[in-house]
Amino acid sequence: MKRELIKTEDGSHTLYIKEMDEQYHSIHGAIQESNHVFIEAGLSIIDLEEITIFEAGFGTGLNAYLTWEYAKQHNKKIHFVTIELYPIDNEIIPLLNYASLTKSNNQEIFNKLHLAKWDTTTQIDQYLTITKFKQDLTTFNHLHYYDLVYFDAFGPDKQPQLWTDEIFERITAKTNKNGVLVTYSAKGVVRRSIIKSGFEVERIPGPPGKRQMMRGRKI
Repeated sequence: MKRELIKTEDGSHTLYIKEMDEQYHSIHGAIQESNHVFIEAGLSIIDLEEITIFEAGFGTGLNAYLTWEYAKQHNKKIHFVTIELYPIDNEIIPLLNYASLTKSNNQEIFNKLHLAKWDTTTQIDQYLTITKFKQDLTTFNHLHYYDLVYFDAFGPDKQPQLWTDEIFERITAKTNKNGVLVTYSAKGVVRRSIIKSGFEVERIPGPPGKRQMMRGRKI
């Protein structure tokens, strides 16, 4: 897939895939969206010192980087488990401007997240370890138990096979009781699948440009 680097409204980059007519983040602001959906609505409400996170869609590494930044600021220890079938090319990594637009401004950490080996666990620093799997979510065998899930796959209208009852049921089976799932999607069909899998779901305000998003808590 060819990816085009574009700048979103908050100045941060995203990637556009012409074949899918889809970008990795909101055009209203990539960092703004990721902070709102995954950090503020998800990570910030987890009252644990050690947290295991599953991310469906490593993509540009933005969510992983913002998670590391939050862990450092709040002295948390996080194990970040993520899956990505189509990693971005190494040539794109230094072009993404996320580190320079955040308080931590740590390009070295951003690079480490991307260059960590696949299918193994890498210690990034004292705050975060990452395990990346280059696999398909539809056949992925979950090996860990999660306190928090970032469901950040491409939209259900673009990749409906990633938003099925079966996908959410397998994630739920590996989510700890009272664990949280957050996603930018607010579609009714997605909500019903998440509820069916064993989560209580609420619609909450979405990031700029999107009226609502969803957050679930495992019953």
